Amino acid sequence: MKTFKLSPSSLNLMKECPRCFWLDKNEVWRRPVGIFPSLPSGMDRILKVHFDKFMERGLLPPEIAENQDCIGMKLFDDKELLKIWQNNRKGISFKDVEGNELHGAMDNVLKKGNKLIVLDYKTRGYGLKEDTHEHYQQQLDLYNLLLRKNRYETEDYAFLLFYVPKEVTETGEVIFDTTLMKIPISIKNAENVWKKALIILNSECPEEGCEWCKRF
Repeated sequence: MKTFKLSPSSLNLMKECPRCFWLDKNEVWRRPVGIFPSLPSGMDRILKVHFDKFMERGLLPPEIAENQDCIGMKLFDDKELLKIWQNNRKGISFKDVEGNELHGAMDNVLKKGNKLIVLDYKTRGYGLKEDTHEHYQQQLDLYNLLLRKNRYETEDYAFLLFYVPKEVTETGEVIFDTTLMKIPISIKNAENVWKKALIILNSECPEEGCEWCKRF
């Protein structure tokens, strides 16, 4: 039986179009990929350095330090393990009994007692909407599933930390507004997404497609 390696991003593709997802993971056809903006990647890189500086001092950065939801927390301080979890080529993963693998790379992790809390950074060009966080729900659910499959206890919530440009100073520095959102997570939802993906991939190619794959 063929086995599959999936990630939160590939499972987002399944949500958008099951046919594109099936064609991609069965190595038949891949949806064309546009140019990915480099700014979010650059922000992720410098934010990880920024957070590492505070972790090494046993502190929380000011963006989250005064938030009531972060009282009693600290940054995950196993620096070498965190580097693996943050690496897109390594990350954190688990395999089911048939050899299918779920893999993901996280931005950062907080600790409260013995429990871990996923912290994900998001850079946006404009302010948040009421439903902005909903676009990342599945991603957060899957990260928590990965941690629990690796025998880590997690809280029943995660954090999204949004950075939105506010102004440019006279000396050229860009000032960002930050918003921290506490998001309840659902392991059941993550498990259902995982199971649904494997059912789709081990079935016949879905007939209905999107504007990308319907002519293929």
